[in-house]
Amino acid sequence: MKETDREAVATAVQRVAGMLQRPDQLDKVEQYRRREARKKASVEARLKAAIQSQLDGVRTGLSQLHSALSDVKDIQQSLADVSKDWRQSINTIESLKDVKDAVVRHSQLAAAVENLKNIFSVPEIVRETQELIEQGALLQAHRKLMDLECSRDGLMYEQYRTDSGNTRDMTLIHSYFGSTQGLSDELAKQLWVVLQRSLVTVRRDPTLLVSVVRIIEREEKIDRRVLDRKKQTGFVPPGRPKNWKEKMFAILDRTVTTRIEGTQADTRQSDRMWLVRHLEIIRKCVLDDLIVTRNLMVQCFPPRYQIFRNLLNVYHQALSTRMQELASEDLEANEIVSLLTWVLNTYTSAEMMGNAELAPDVDVGVLEPLLSPDVVSELLDTYMSTLTSNIIAWLRKALETDRKDWVKETEPEADQDGYYQTTLPAIVFQMFEQNLQVAAQISEDLKTKVLVLCLQQMNSFLSRYKEEARLYKEEHLRKRQYPRCYVQYLVALVNNCQALKESIVSLKRKYLPQDVEEGVSLSQPSMDGLLDAIAEEGCGSLLEEVFLDLEQHLNELMTKKWLLGSNAVDIICVTVEDYFNDFAKIKKPYRKRMMAEAHRRTVQEYLRAVMQKRISFRSAEERKEGAERMGREAEQLRFLFRKLASGFGEEMDGHCDAIIAVAEVIKLTDPSLLYLEVSTLVSKYPDIRDDHIGALLAVRGDASRDMKQTIIETLEQGPAQASPDYVPIFKDIAVPSLNVAKLLK
Repeated sequence: MKETDREAVATAVQRVAGMLQRPDQLDKVEQYRRREARKKASVEARLKAAIQSQLDGVRTGLSQLHSALSDVKDIQQSLADVSKDWRQSINTIESLKDVKDAVVRHSQLAAAVENLKNIFSVPEIVRETQELIEQGALLQAHRKLMDLECSRDGLMYEQYRTDSGNTRDMTLIHSYFGSTQGLSDELAKQLWVVLQRSLVTVRRDPTLLVSVVRIIEREEKIDRRVLDRKKQTGFVPPGRPKNWKEKMFAILDRTVTTRIEGTQADTRQSDRMWLVRHLEIIRKCVLDDLIVTRNLMVQCFPPRYQIFRNLLNVYHQALSTRMQELASEDLEANEIVSLLTWVLNTYTSAEMMGNAELAPDVDVGVLEPLLSPDVVSELLDTYMSTLTSNIIAWLRKALETDRKDWVKETEPEADQDGYYQTTLPAIVFQMFEQNLQVAAQISEDLKTKVLVLCLQQMNSFLSRYKEEARLYKEEHLRKRQYPRCYVQYLVALVNNCQALKESIVSLKRKYLPQDVEEGVSLSQPSMDGLLDAIAEEGCGSLLEEVFLDLEQHLNELMTKKWLLGSNAVDIICVTVEDYFNDFAKIKKPYRKRMMAEAHRRTVQEYLRAVMQKRISFRSAEERKEGAERMGREAEQLRFLFRKLASGFGEEMDGHCDAIIAVAEVIKLTDPSLLYLEVSTLVSKYPDIRDDHIGALLAVRGDASRDMKQTIIETLEQGPAQASPDYVPIFKDIAVPSLNVAKLLK
């Protein structure tokens, strides 16, 4: 208490200190005292009320305890009186055993009398029930069956209630009603038959199906009553519960499964399209069944059965099982496509589950997939593997077929624009197109994968195509008369490259989504470069064929025979023009490049004839005559290539100026100006070398050794710089060895 008092005093001091912190607060001391007095009075009043309430509760509790003690004593006395009376009545109860036995016997006799009529009529009811079942009067048959079962179950229940241990009487009753179970089984068979044919029955005689459902409903109610009574008494009649509702759905499940499996009419051995036919029959069968279920069967079943939803699930599960079975077989590529197209697209399309007649009861968005993603992925891997092998085989066969065409005695066919080409591009890309169309039916992802595969295999194919073209050229060079249409088929080969480029662009544009086009383009090797290389090699082979025929006439240039009046350039022009009439069958992108190369190479061969020093002019008159002849022939070549290039809208005569420039060096009459003329030539053609200059001076025939050395050394000190657009022409012209050294000696 002292500690409490001290804490109270300390608290009071603290509060007073808080109230009297300023001098002006001393005026309110009386006010504070009155306020604290009121608080103290209030607290004391609450304490008194609480204590009074506790005292009242204690007083009431003590009163109730006194009453309870009195009641306990009364009950104790009553129990003692009951115990005394019970001991006195034991003998009296034992003397009433005979009365008890009489009551039991009376109860059994009363039950027997009550069911006597039914007992004696059992054979007749059994016979009538059997006849009704055979006649198809299922409702009436079931009514009589219920009467029989009710009589049997009532007798057995009474026997069980009075003497559950008497198995002999129970067996006797069961054997007397033994036909009842057989009738129940026979009736059930009839019900299952109707349910198995429910989709047909509901169209022809829906009342029969309704009768079956009513019978099942009755049996379900009886089962529920039996189970409720079992909880109370423990008695269950024989054959119960029947669970016919569960059996009904099991029958429908088996019926659906059998119906789907029975749609396969063919095998791969008898029909290559067996799977397509099988899937189409399934589609029609399932769609028709679900439409009949939604429009007719639903009306024959209670709403709580949700018969359409249940049958939809049954069909879906049966289809899933069937698709799994088909997927596990060793399917071919086209069969995998048919299966996946049906599973992933047809099943949820308007042709089946998305049909307007099934909406809105069927939501295709919530249907589980018929095949798991793992199975689908495995099938796609198998398909891609098989497709890869097939594409490789198809491309190899297409190349073999095209290779056989190259040796034909007849010219290749021309397209609508008159350009030669073979059937190779059409065959290859028709095959690609077909596979892409098939892949697009399955999914966008597969379509992209197939396109990538086609481009990959196309890249490998072009390498083989290039090698075959090279072998074709080598075989021809060994025997130039064979094959007869070598040039025409080489033209077709070049055009094929352009057709293949256009087809590749078309495939990408048509089948490659824009969002993945860049990624695929980066991941794929550039086939344009390979096709251009094949085409350029083909154009080079054609030009090689031209210059093989020109070789004899090119060898006449810059010789004594040429100076005396050879018509070699005339023949060269006629030959080139004749060849380019055939080359008009080449498509423009390659024909234009080929024309430019032919122009460059013809001029180059002319200049090579100069550099080989086949002639050395002896006089100014010969130099003048030779230079003028060179100028005339340069103009002749210029006219030829202008004529050939007229269809391209571009000038293609610049190279001929090199011949004229060389002719000017040869034509020069004042040797002192020779250095200046040669310098002009070098400035125009920076790729000209000192051996070219030496050979050119040797052809002139009048340059002294010192002059030659001075000119060459001076030009070596300040080599000319070539412009960015300059096309070298002297670079590939070789000069016979040791000639420069000999000239300088």
